[in-house]
Amino acid sequence: MKKYTLIFAVACLGGLAAIGLNKLFGGKQSATEFTQNYLARYASLSDGGQRPDFVAIAELATPTVVHILTVVDAPQSRNETQEINPFDFFGGRGFSMPQQGPRAGSGSGVIISQDGLIVTNNHVIDGATKIKVVLNDKREYDAELLGKDNNTDLALLRITETNLPFAVIGNSDEVKVGQWVLAVGNPFNLTSTVTAGIVSAKGRNLNINRGNGQQYPIESFIQTDAAVNPGNSGGALINQEGKLIGINTAIASETGQYAGYAFAIPSNLMSKVINDLQKYGTVQRGVLGVEITDIDGALADKLGLKEVKGVYVRNVKENSAAEDAGLKSDDVIISADGTETKTTPELQEMIGKKNPGDVVKIKVIRDGKEKLFDVKLKGLDGKTALKTAEKTEVNKALDTDFETLTRDERLKLKIANGIKVKNIGGKSILKAAGVPAGFVITNIDKKPVSTVSDVKAAFEGKKGAVLVEGVNADGTQDYFAVKIGK
Repeated sequence: MKKYTLIFAVACLGGLAAIGLNKLFGGKQSATEFTQNYLARYASLSDGGQRPDFVAIAELATPTVVHILTVVDAPQSRNETQEINPFDFFGGRGFSMPQQGPRAGSGSGVIISQDGLIVTNNHVIDGATKIKVVLNDKREYDAELLGKDNNTDLALLRITETNLPFAVIGNSDEVKVGQWVLAVGNPFNLTSTVTAGIVSAKGRNLNINRGNGQQYPIESFIQTDAAVNPGNSGGALINQEGKLIGINTAIASETGQYAGYAFAIPSNLMSKVINDLQKYGTVQRGVLGVEITDIDGALADKLGLKEVKGVYVRNVKENSAAEDAGLKSDDVIISADGTETKTTPELQEMIGKKNPGDVVKIKVIRDGKEKLFDVKLKGLDGKTALKTAEKTEVNKALDTDFETLTRDERLKLKIANGIKVKNIGGKSILKAAGVPAGFVITNIDKKPVSTVSDVKAAFEGKKGAVLVEGVNADGTQDYFAVKIGK
């Protein structure tokens, strides 16, 4: 107590000294106002101020975060261990040798709806032939991959279950540097691990996705000092209100383990990607069509800028949205739709949340003067129309809606796995073979299936007759020879 009294006394003396200087030099603020403001500020920063209840936040968040286990059949060149390190793309691979046979991987995911939608990182499930989800209460499910986006490193999964605890999505635009956050995930297969830290920075660009060969990567990470390690990928970054504000994605480390900083995809960008995957089957990516870089001191001097801020346009691509609107090389973009764009990641994130056909008001500095342009964004195909994912040849051939079985249904039918045939189209190869609606497929060519993805993968590249085994609604076993091709 004496320690805080001493600190408070010193603070007050400093405040009184400032008041004296303020009055001496004719400041407009009165001594009373200054003292009141100072004391209020001190109180908010002292131990008497409100701090987040980490226990309550952890109790809210932990049940919404799942453990994701994957199997990749194809052999690849890996580190000495066969376990996939979900962060190894970030650096420090070391010596590697080809590994034969299936490989296991581990990561995290966040439940975002009560009926089983789960968001994770694309690199957690990339190349996986089997995806298993383990809930906080130890229940296990086979997951179906609904869609993924390489440019943001996000993926959407689904498990068949209802009444699940799910994360409430917060507004990542409101996140402030210095605020408390929790990271929840499964580092090193240690399930339901919670760590605390603060937001260290916003709008970080690490060039991870560009390094993975993506042409239009979007990176505007939330940086935090909450401890994050391999296995946290796809897990939750939670604010003081218990809301999801980011998906933990990468760590800054030369060893591949926690070394002080971690990075999360903002929840607003995540929501845009996930909503597109649900609605269209693909991400609607609006692009300006410019090559950009941050403004630094030397470039600001060269361009005669009054402030070192904004995004410099190095080049405008031919027939792009930017060219159509009148943007030119050497323009400096200072705002988009009225929001300042101080850095490249900020502009990328703003545009990344837009669709082709959306009009964005872009303000630039050109020849020392501000100009405003209405830019109608185009898609990656150069068009302004939205598009839906095209059906693959397998989808067209099957022409069938499937339904994943619940645990109770599997127990009732006394089967370990299976996928139910819900609706069959008139031109379906399953209908031609006599497979009825309601039939539960358990094996295709003697290989077990548990998800829609399993069924599609089993038919991929096949020709001739394919053996489909399963059970009818009454539990009786049956099989069909499904012919593919002529």
